[in-house]
Amino acid sequence: MSGGSRRRRARLGGLTLLVAVVVAVWNLWSYAGPGPAARKGEITTVVLDRGLGLNSIAGELADAGVIRSPGLFTLAARLTGAGGRLQAGEYEFASRAPLASVLADIRAGKVVRHFVTIPEGWTSEMAAEAILASEVLTGPITPPPEGSILPDTYQVQRGDSRAEVVVRMRLARDQLLDELWANRQPGLPITTPDQAVILASIVEKETALPAERPRIAAVFTNRLRAGMRLESDPTIIYGVSKGRPLGRGIRASELARKTIYNTYQIDGLPPTPIANPGREALAAVLAPPKTKELFFVADGTGGHVFANSYEEHLRNVARWRALERKKAD
Repeated sequence: MSGGSRRRRARLGGLTLLVAVVVAVWNLWSYAGPGPAARKGEITTVVLDRGLGLNSIAGELADAGVIRSPGLFTLAARLTGAGGRLQAGEYEFASRAPLASVLADIRAGKVVRHFVTIPEGWTSEMAAEAILASEVLTGPITPPPEGSILPDTYQVQRGDSRAEVVVRMRLARDQLLDELWANRQPGLPITTPDQAVILASIVEKETALPAERPRIAAVFTNRLRAGMRLESDPTIIYGVSKGRPLGRGIRASELARKTIYNTYQIDGLPPTPIANPGREALAAVLAPPKTKELFFVADGTGGHVFANSYEEHLRNVARWRALERKKAD
């Protein structure tokens, strides 16, 4: 081989190496360096549907302007072993996020978190309205049976089915109720888990103070044991408005009206819960403290004052009415 040929081959080899180095540096920069700027604002949101393959995910990201090169994203996913582990969901990517961090976020499933909160004491109709109002959930629902869901804050993802969310809420209540029922206090005047939920719903609606729930549960337990009527105002309200606030006091005609929920007029428990009770209310009725209290009335400060006897209760009522008159003046 002539010296000229060797020099030409050396030059070509050097050029090939240079090109390879440049390509390698460009790929490394494209992988680890800043990505493209967001087209609007500082965040780009991308929803990756379930069932998308690697090429489709790369295409979605490129179309949204999150990455420059679908091919490089696909190559990087395969070389790093992430290709078969990318997770569906809603993602938010900062402007100029490196391709490496985009890939890492999708591999780790760092999806946007959304929440649906059902407060303790809401009726099932109110809960259904909140679930239907969520813009990230899909599909129709009808209100579940009263008392069948567990009030709590539930994490959801965009595209989740509303019906599936309700199923989660019902399973959470069933699991909690099974656990509490298995460890219930012996000798209770309630004989089924359904009765426990009914009584807990009344306890839930009687007080806004968590610390009072066990004591109120004990009062109702004592009344059931004694064969006394529960005489709970929230049961009247449920019979009138299905648990919606009346916006006024209970009328004498409503107090005297015999509905299946008016515990001033019926013996024992109403036929269904009047709301969805939370953990503490359910726990309170299944393990109430030992007391002799049979009565309670508002104390004018948001809580209640309790009494063992009717005579003591009448004195407490008189004090409460005096406070009401003073407020009115």
